[in-house]
Amino acid sequence: MTSTPADTNAPQDNGAARPPHRNAIVFIFITVLINMIGFGIVMPVMPDLIMTVIGGDVSTAAEWGGYLSVAYAAMQFVMMPIIGGLSDRFGRRPVLLTSLGAYSIDYLIMAVAPAISVIVVARLFAGAFAATFSTANAFIADISPPEKRAANFGLIGAAFGLGFIIGPGLGGIIGEAYGPRAPFFVVAALGILNLIYGFIVLPETLKPENRRAFSWRRANAFGSFVQFRQYPVMAPIAGALFLYQVGHWTFPSVWAYFAKEKFQWDPSAIGWSLMFVGLTAALVQGGLTRIAIPRFGERACALFGMCVAIAAYFSYAYATTAQMIYALIAVSSLTGLIVPSLQGIMSRTIPADAQGELQGAVAAVSSLAMIIGPPLMTQVFAAFSKPGEPVTVFGVTLSEAGAPFYFPGAPFFLAGLLTIAALVPFGVAMKHIRRPRADARPASA
Repeated sequence: MTSTPADTNAPQDNGAARPPHRNAIVFIFITVLINMIGFGIVMPVMPDLIMTVIGGDVSTAAEWGGYLSVAYAAMQFVMMPIIGGLSDRFGRRPVLLTSLGAYSIDYLIMAVAPAISVIVVARLFAGAFAATFSTANAFIADISPPEKRAANFGLIGAAFGLGFIIGPGLGGIIGEAYGPRAPFFVVAALGILNLIYGFIVLPETLKPENRRAFSWRRANAFGSFVQFRQYPVMAPIAGALFLYQVGHWTFPSVWAYFAKEKFQWDPSAIGWSLMFVGLTAALVQGGLTRIAIPRFGERACALFGMCVAIAAYFSYAYATTAQMIYALIAVSSLTGLIVPSLQGIMSRTIPADAQGELQGAVAAVSSLAMIIGPPLMTQVFAAFSKPGEPVTVFGVTLSEAGAPFYFPGAPFFLAGLLTIAALVPFGVAMKHIRRPRADARPASA
């Protein structure tokens, strides 16, 4: 089913085609920052919130936490291409503001949830309206010339890193002082304030002539992938991005367990290490990407980042001291060049009227990696931390014999292998790189 063609029925927003003010870039940065703070706030208080509503113990809360993570990621996977397609049809402004409003409502629901079923629905809702990520990237693509696009994507990455610094700490402090529901009220309030700010400063960056009809055939993750087969670079780059991100999910999924098992770190030490991860990521993605990518090019920066990732993952796997870990965190922050470089390469190959759909498909790849990565990495960690015991994923036994030896760094070793595998589709994509056609450049807002 296809909607009315965009040239006959596209809504004429009063802000359409206005040149974007610097405040609009600030709004996009703050929007992604708030979303990431919201994600981080969940980490320290979600176990207590779950135990509050179900009355169970920590292990039961952890089990439900895994289900909630998969539910969130699965809904993202389904909805990101739909929201991206809607932003190509109706423009970036209405989709961004609607998504932000819905996201704020979700955190209010989480704050007052009386039962686990309500929390499940809220996490599904949150996954559906985390579409601000894909639409924010489409906004950046609209207003950035091709040579600056990857660097500006890095600015969004900086918001991710900064949010990861603020979120867990803020959630822990507020949750300890006022209870596990309080941080959700804070995020909802921040979202509402940002929504008001967006109504004031956010212009529409997608010109009416660059809008196109919404298509259900394209507005699903797999449909988007098929649609983009007409661009030879898309499929292999998406494959490289997927393999890299499955490996990258080692950090949020097993980091705390790995540090506790191998180095006997307490929660405070783990928290400081995560803050250092976020700080170094923000420095690279918000600063270095804006210098390195324009100077050395997207291909060179992506290749360099993947080589750093491979070396870092194998080093994490065999690290023996805390000092080595902090040195590796600093070095591995250079992997922040990878995603904005790959996004920049893909964005160059897609015409202006498909940027929202592109970012929706990229977000769907990330969501698919989020569905697969955490359960894969946690089960690998469990298997090699307790060798000989059966390996199960969501109740399904994968191996009765279990792992043959003790190796808690196994998830990082696997991540290194996945990144090596990502070099293969990346190399295939590089053979197809051509200078972008004139009609593939986004119209200047």
